[in-house]
Amino acid sequence: MSRDRGLRRQLSLRSLRRIDRSALVAASVTALSLTASGCVVVHGEREVLPAATRAEAAKALQQFTSAYNAADKAYDSSLDADHVTGALSDIDAARLKAGQARSPEGNPNHAPLKLSDVKYTIVKKAGWPRWFIADAAGNKGGSARWLLVFTRGGLQEPWEVAYLTLVAPGNVPEFQKDKDGLAETVPLNSTELAAAPGELSQEYATYLKDGGESAFASGAHTSGWRTERQQEAKKPGLVTQYIDEPLTDGDYAPLAVRTKDGGALVFFTTRHFEKETAAAGTSVPTPNDDVLALTTGEIKQSLTMEFVSNEVALDPKGPGKVSILGRIQGLTSAKGE
Repeated sequence: MSRDRGLRRQLSLRSLRRIDRSALVAASVTALSLTASGCVVVHGEREVLPAATRAEAAKALQQFTSAYNAADKAYDSSLDADHVTGALSDIDAARLKAGQARSPEGNPNHAPLKLSDVKYTIVKKAGWPRWFIADAAGNKGGSARWLLVFTRGGLQEPWEVAYLTLVAPGNVPEFQKDKDGLAETVPLNSTELAAAPGELSQEYATYLKDGGESAFASGAHTSGWRTERQQEAKKPGLVTQYIDEPLTDGDYAPLAVRTKDGGALVFFTTRHFEKETAAAGTSVPTPNDDVLALTTGEIKQSLTMEFVSNEVALDPKGPGKVSILGRIQGLTSAKGE
């Protein structure tokens, strides 16, 4: 299974039974303490600084791509473990585990990911983590732009990709930048936007459960996904239940950058569960090999699947609706009962 096919399978935007048809050195200033000379000490944790130089960002992208391709070729998550974190780490590790189970000798259909026409958005901020966005064209995923968010928790830590989403070229917004070309982060508790960036994960989970009037605009990842779930919820001999949860701590923390129009582009994470329960006298349809590789227990009357999803949203300034521009979701585990 190639990385492209893996994205279609494991990073599915649809229900389990269609998983096999779907798409998947920071610029901080080191403190110099020359007490005798009276020089000013610069503390990276307090000063507003660029996350990286463009050369450092380019190097981080190159290192990620090399590791990502090596892991895909060998179906070995240890080969890119130091270059992924958060939602992408969960999704990627599960996909590689499933591939390894099917093909222990590696990926027979490996095709290296190649990124080009890269545009870097480097934010300036105080404290850690520091982060930047790489917006690139890829040789997979059609014409979609690859948005990768690199984060770093300290000067001695490696750059890791926490968020990876695919967005239509015309949907990537322009960012507000200063005279040095640096972007501005947006506080997660900002009240200037349609929704506080730090609350989007919870609001999205609530919307998927309850629907109704919400902060989100209609689209494939909002009203469209709810409609799809409703259609799949009850079928002859099979019921599917859904549970949605926010993921906001640690490496799953949302990140927001100011857009040129005063709004924000927000990256956030959610967790989703789907439980299929068969009627008495029947059984749950047998899932594909990739899903079975991530399943514990024996599938008899039910199968519960856990997914991690990372979203990128356009959060407008003032009143308005938040638009989900892209979402990549992957099965991370399953349990049969």
